[in-house]
Amino acid sequence: MARRRNFKKGNRKTFGARDDSNAQKNWTELEKENPKWEKYYKDLGVIPENEWDDFKKTCQAQLPLTFRITGSRKHAHEVLALFEEKHLPGLTNVEFEGEQIQPPKRLPWYPENLAWQLDVSKQVIRKNEQFSKVQRFLVVENAVGNISRQEAVSMIPPIVLEVESHHSVLDMCAAPGSKTAQMIEALHSSEDEPTGFVVANDADARRSHMLVHQLKRLNSANLVVVNHDAQFFPRVKTDKETNQFLKFDRILCDVPCSGDGTMRKNVNVWKDWGTASGLGLHTVQLNILKRGLNLLKKGGRLVYSTCSMNPIENEAVVAAALRQWGDKIKLVDCSDKLPGLVRSKGISNWPVIDKAFEKKEKGDEGTTESWFPPSAEEAADFHLDRCIRVYPHQQNTGGFFITVIEKVGSDSVETAKRATTEEVADEAAVDKKQKTEDGASAAPSAPVKKEKLPRDANEEPFVFLDPKHPELEKCWSFYGIDEKFDKSTCLVRNAAGEPTRVIYYTSSSLKNIIEANEDRLKLVYSGVKLFVAQRSDIECSWRIQNEALQIMKHHMNRNRVVEANVECFKMLLIESFPRFEDMEKSHIDDNFVEKMKELSAGCAFIHVDRGEDKESMFLPVWNGTKCVNLMVCKESTQELLHRLFGIEVTSKKPAAEPKKEEGDASVEQEGKSEEIAGDDAEKSADTA
Repeated sequence: MARRRNFKKGNRKTFGARDDSNAQKNWTELEKENPKWEKYYKDLGVIPENEWDDFKKTCQAQLPLTFRITGSRKHAHEVLALFEEKHLPGLTNVEFEGEQIQPPKRLPWYPENLAWQLDVSKQVIRKNEQFSKVQRFLVVENAVGNISRQEAVSMIPPIVLEVESHHSVLDMCAAPGSKTAQMIEALHSSEDEPTGFVVANDADARRSHMLVHQLKRLNSANLVVVNHDAQFFPRVKTDKETNQFLKFDRILCDVPCSGDGTMRKNVNVWKDWGTASGLGLHTVQLNILKRGLNLLKKGGRLVYSTCSMNPIENEAVVAAALRQWGDKIKLVDCSDKLPGLVRSKGISNWPVIDKAFEKKEKGDEGTTESWFPPSAEEAADFHLDRCIRVYPHQQNTGGFFITVIEKVGSDSVETAKRATTEEVADEAAVDKKQKTEDGASAAPSAPVKKEKLPRDANEEPFVFLDPKHPELEKCWSFYGIDEKFDKSTCLVRNAAGEPTRVIYYTSSSLKNIIEANEDRLKLVYSGVKLFVAQRSDIECSWRIQNEALQIMKHHMNRNRVVEANVECFKMLLIESFPRFEDMEKSHIDDNFVEKMKELSAGCAFIHVDRGEDKESMFLPVWNGTKCVNLMVCKESTQELLHRLFGIEVTSKKPAAEPKKEEGDASVEQEGKSEEIAGDDAEKSADTA
């Protein structure tokens, strides 16, 4: 990888004055060498001598492209079949510049063959036609949430965490969100709506908003994103009527680390690596783990992980937690999990090397006791060999460390007292931190408000609506929403607390959490868009948003659901605003046209039965007086055309522009966006 000088945008005189030869001189190849790194890991002895050259060479090589097919969707195996049948054959026995290219391979340890690895360079992906097609396929499927491009070793922690649909889950350091996404998928893996939820936290406000962008495409009403320092994550009330606090079933502590396991994709690690980073982060990592253990319920499971190979950040942190918690926690033996994953065991002995690269002994000035390895007696009790180490050369991945911890409790009075003291001290530190933050956020002369945490100018409150609100009553009646649907969990995000443009829906369990913790949690995001306001001159001025359909289709009657055949569905994907008159002439689906003409104008739904072994389609349409429009975004349109009909589309354009009456605003027709169903689009649909 190369680095380039940063020329300011618009400084054309300076940039243009350089010829090609001078421009080339501005590129400096970063050397993937670091003698201290090499000596440290050679002396550590975690890599057998006969494997060292392979290990180092792999660390210097480009990281392969890996992706997984999201497992929470019914059509995951349909997407897998598309990849295996349409793309995989063209990627086998491929030559590039005289060299045989390895075909994609399954990650053998990932469940149901849903994760894949491409051991090819970016140059091959760009220049080879077959690999370029795969790249486009991945981009389209990723955009609609069917595929996640994720580093292979990053997929391990959520799998061994073993999230189930009823679990309360906390991801303490969630950004950028790929592991959080896996846990949300696990939550939604059963046919029934999950009763559990995921709390995704990140200490950095900007990264927490990036996290929202990554997770919104999963359309989960069982997610809340918050912004806290994980070391001082606040206790969460279960509801506002009691003083009971939540203990989580599952917690992921994927902590900040020095990241030398990422040196294949983060080339700066080579020049910046030193022992100081690991030593400095150790206390923060231990604080996060301790906080996670305090928030974990008895019988619950916590995964501690880093993308570092340094034992100071790994086994030393785990050993310190075991030392403090005694027999209330234990390490879980995962040797029978993830069959096919090549791994190494955790270690119980390591040197402590300071930033001057001098070896330190316990008790030396400037050292922290928990840096040092356990005693022989402790090592026998701790079972650090149950930790998982994955090295880059073992299966062409990044480096990773994973430990599974179970909170088992103890009948020992002494251990219980020690753990209780630890928890009390921890809660005191959290309360102190929160009071400091609240006080710092308020004006010096003003008292701190207790009812809610302060919000910045861009944040809106979470206000739940009365289920009997007149606007909601219209929706319940128009769409025939049954009594099994929890109508009390609809919310808006505006200071007035009134439904004006968007109404969101969140799960019942999260409603209690949100309402009970406005004075504790810095809420960033929760809920999926349920209803979006449309024109006011029709029977119901609200339409159901596509992202909420997987929930709502189980709770509405069939009054506004129309059956369509496969050919009609294909036509609706290809054409925008097809006229009923033209559809009748083509006889593409007479029953569909007849039923749509009987319905009043507004939001309706089509159901397409594709056969027993295939996923049926259930999607929203906008029903006009003379035409109909499938309300699917451009990315989903492209994906459906490719997956269901083998049609590749790079830019979606309608077959014909809808006619507009005088005074109608112009309608943007480049692809069919869900947001197209504003007033102007609907007027065009009615007048086309």
